[in-house]
Amino acid sequence: MIQANKADSRAANVPTFLKKLMSITGMSEQWVVTRIKQKGDSKCIPWKSLWDLILAHPDTKKRVDVFALSIYGLVIFPKALGT
Repeated sequence: MIQANKADSRAANVPTFLKKLMSITGMSEQWVVTRIKQKGDSKCIPWKSLWDLILAHPDTKKRVDVFALSIYGLVIFPKALGT
């Protein structure tokens, strides 16, 4: 869509929140779906679920990825701790 002095475009294949979490965590769709929570108009995954995954994930690289995701979430959304 083009408007006066403004161009707007969207990526044709934007991964969903579910697909992004599956990719980062390396877990199945069922694991991710059972942990996603709805908060207002947004979807989220509780910090406790990420922490449990960090402690138990068999793949060390994925542990680091999930740890980075959890730290990012706590820095960006500090009031989310404990939800």
